[in-house]
Parts: sequence; C-alpha cells; structure tokens
Amino acid sequence: MSKHKDNRWSNYALRIIINTVSHPFEYAKVLIQIGYEPIPPKATKTLFGKHALKLPNIFEYVKHIKSVDGFVGCYNGLAPKVCGNLMSAIATQRLTDYFQPPVEQEDLEEEPTDEQQRKNFIRALKCEVMTHSVAIVVSQPFHVITVRMMAQFIGKETKYAGIFSSVQEIYRENGLLGFFSGLIPRLIGDILSVLLASGLTYIINRYVIDEKELKVYTSPTMTFLSTTITYPFQVISNCMAVTDSGLTAGSPPYMPHYKNWIDCWGDLSNRNQLKRGSSLLVRYYVGPSIIIGGQPVPFTTNNDKLM
Repeated sequence: MSKHKDNRWSNYALRIIINTVSHPFEYAKVLIQIGYEPIPPKATKTLFGKHALKLPNIFEYVKHIKSVDGFVGCYNGLAPKVCGNLMSAIATQRLTDYFQPPVEQEDLEEEPTDEQQRKNFIRALKCEVMTHSVAIVVSQPFHVITVRMMAQFIGKETKYAGIFSSVQEIYRENGLLGFFSGLIPRLIGDILSVLLASGLTYIINRYVIDEKELKVYTSPTMTFLSTTITYPFQVISNCMAVTDSGLTAGSPPYMPHYKNWIDCWGDLSNRNQLKRGSSLLVRYYVGPSIIIGGQPVPFTTNNDKLM
C-alpha cells in the first residue's frame, strides 16, 4: 500500500515537472486560442505554391512573450494551472479506485466471453466519463484563473496577480458562476473525446485488428484523432473564460461579449477561427485579406482585429 502511494506522489511530481517545462508553450497557445496575434503575418507561399500569410510559430510567439515580460513572465498562470492539474489528478485517482472492482484470480485465468467483454467495456467507459467529468468540474475554477492570468498579457493588467486575489476578482466581476466560465464546452469536448476514443478503440480492436502487437497502437491513435475532432470546444472554453471578464482581452474590439458558448461558437465559425492554435509550427492567417501588388494583406476591422 505504501509503495502504491509512493507511486502516486511520484506521478504527481512528474505532472508538476511536465507542466512547468511546457508552460511557456501552453501560455502562447492560449493567447492564440483567444485570438491574440501580436506579430503581423508575412507573405509567403504554401507547399503547393499558393500565396498565403504566415503567422509566427509557437517558438517565435514564446520569444515575443519573453521579450515583453522577461523569462519569469513566460510562467504567468503556472501556479493555478499546477493546482488545477493536481486537483484533477487526485479526483481521477480517487474515483478510479472507487469504481474499479476487485479482480478475482479466476477472472484472470479465464478468457472473457463476448458478452463479458462488452459489459467490461461499458463499465470502464462509464467510469472514465464519470472521472473525467468530476476532474474537469473540480479543476475549472483554477483553469479560469490560469486563462485570465495569461490573457492579461494583452492589456497589461495586473488584476489577476495571484490565486487568492484572482478568486476575489472573479467573484467581483462575475459572481460564483464566473468560476465556471467555459465549463460546458470544456466538459462536452472532453466527454465526446472520451466516447470517440474509447468507442473506436473497442470496435477496431474487437472487429478489425487481430494482431496483439498492433492493438497497443489503436488507443493512442484514436485518442489523437478524437482530440483533433473536438479541438474547437477547447478554443470556445478558453474564449468563454475570458469574455466579459473586465480584461482588455475579453472586451471589444479584441473579443465580443458573448452571451453564451453557442454564441461564441457561431461567431468563430463564421470567421473560420474554431481551429486557431491547433497547428503550432506552421500557421497561416485565415482571416479576411485583400490583394495588394499580387500579395495577400490582412484586412482588419474592429471585430476582426489583428494585433
């Protein structure tokens, strides 16, 4: 039992290390997702020779953040992010232990029937959906704080300086519901991702692939596919965490005051912005543009501002 607990704490420590190392890139990705582009795109050509406007990649974006706020500034929002991830990990582990039934020795020796495999899959899927849902709900307040701390980069505010001051600021601006801004699209996206990944993995391994060596690759492949399909929900969730927050990033002309996440989805869909931030190495400007001298140039308005 003690060894089991030691492994858990080792996993938590590893999570913190990974979160710390990757945070500057996550920081830049969130700013891209909420629509902030501080570096103008450059005229270029795609692999097929088509004229396009190329935006800075994730490394150039992080370099820009560092040039403005320094090395320490690249870690704005790290503390609440780590707290949220730890809350999520603990909740997931507790619920997994609660729902996971003890395995009998006979069950390990006997080959499960088709009906048993189906029941095991449904039980495991229910457990996974439940654990993911609870983990997201308990971590959402920290997620909102994290995103708003990052979004301050746009307007250079300092309202969200720490976890406790951020709690007071969110309550003052949006009340109790403010701590769960963007929760619904985040929850829907995650549950859909779990259902798609688990369902496709089960079907492919059960009816398509016979080789055990190949089956181990099915789950990560389907997980990648499902997260790609549900990616827009992540963009919507982060936009809803910022909109009408009292920050420059969440107010016109940078962002409309969205009524709800469906309103946000409709606006971003109309402007072809639901996938922004999904590609971090090769990025192209997809907003309105005009042709000047044979080259595309961004056309900006108050509702589609290129910063």
